[in-house]
Amino acid sequence: MKNEQINSKILKSNYIPTAEFYSQIIDSLQDYSIFTIDNEFVINSWSSGSTKIFGYDPDEIIGKHFDIIFTDEDKKKGIPKNEIETALKEGRATDNRTHICKDRSEFYAHGLVFPLIGIDGEMLGYVKILRDLTERKKSEDAIKNYVKELEDLNAHKESVLAILSHDLRSPLSSIIATTGYLKDNFERMNPSTVKEMLELLHKASTDELNMLDYLVEWARIKYAAEVFSPRKIELVGYVKKVFDTLNDTASLNTINLHHEIDENTEVFADGKMLLSVIQNIVSNAIKHSLPGGKITVSAKTTDGKIVVQIKDSGIGMSKEIQEKLFTPQMNILSKARVENKGAGIGLLLVKGFLEKNGGEIWVESTEGLGSSFYFTLPTDKPIKIDSADKIVFDEIA
Repeated sequence: MKNEQINSKILKSNYIPTAEFYSQIIDSLQDYSIFTIDNEFVINSWSSGSTKIFGYDPDEIIGKHFDIIFTDEDKKKGIPKNEIETALKEGRATDNRTHICKDRSEFYAHGLVFPLIGIDGEMLGYVKILRDLTERKKSEDAIKNYVKELEDLNAHKESVLAILSHDLRSPLSSIIATTGYLKDNFERMNPSTVKEMLELLHKASTDELNMLDYLVEWARIKYAAEVFSPRKIELVGYVKKVFDTLNDTASLNTINLHHEIDENTEVFADGKMLLSVIQNIVSNAIKHSLPGGKITVSAKTTDGKIVVQIKDSGIGMSKEIQEKLFTPQMNILSKARVENKGAGIGLLLVKGFLEKNGGEIWVESTEGLGSSFYFTLPTDKPIKIDSADKIVFDEIA
């Protein structure tokens, strides 16, 4: 309403706006940063909105190269120069990216830059306009994260139901049928046959219990957040615990368990989950290894996280299996269970544990030469959690 009154007054009085009038309008736009740069890309005007958003007073910023507002990463990529070149070529350049304030804090903004042409057509410089979209991006990220969580929970529910119906129900039916046959025919059966059937029943029951244990742990990741207690712990202690537990199994096949981890290597993780992750991967490596093989656990620090490698000299796996290894596809889970290769729900459990701890997992493998499983964990408590997805906004914000 106020703008309409101003426009009406201008029309009625034939008023010709002055440069000062336009300057006042620009300074009234507190939600926008508007500034100009000369042909050498040096800032030569600075609005009050720019001061509010960036924190620089005019006398602190005027005379500085305009790349001062860009992140070091964007400057290395040549983003400031690319903006100018695009503006010259197309008449304007727009983008959505992170910028740096005076106090080195960051904010996410929609930006527009266009050439500033004089009355006689001479090139005077450029105008840069920015709008802070940080809160909007946070809202977008929160919605995307919420949708992803719902999708993950739905996929988790379907996976659990599929496992219950396929991997638990079918073997349980066989166990019931076998025990029924023994009950009806025990007195006239050969003792050796009875013993053989009992051994099969014991193995099948043990497998069922293991699968149920996996499901309980997997559900714990999704639904029991209160039992998740990450802290700084020494990695080597947990590797040694796993080796102590699995050493007898490895020795039966003359498989050597070896680690190359420094005593003071620390990670920020839930201890029970970390133990389960290492034990699952090493156990699978033992099952896939040939007699006389070697399994080596090593770790290195990079970019504030630990990268753990568990390498075996076993049978390896195909590209097809690698691509589906960490996805809840029932044909893979069922096949792994039947072949006792240990690559089914155990690795889904591992993936869930690592994601809960802020890590990730991947595998490199060659058939006949062995496999290397890699997983990461943070070295310190994360300061904040942010979406990894980049969002591009409309130019009209």
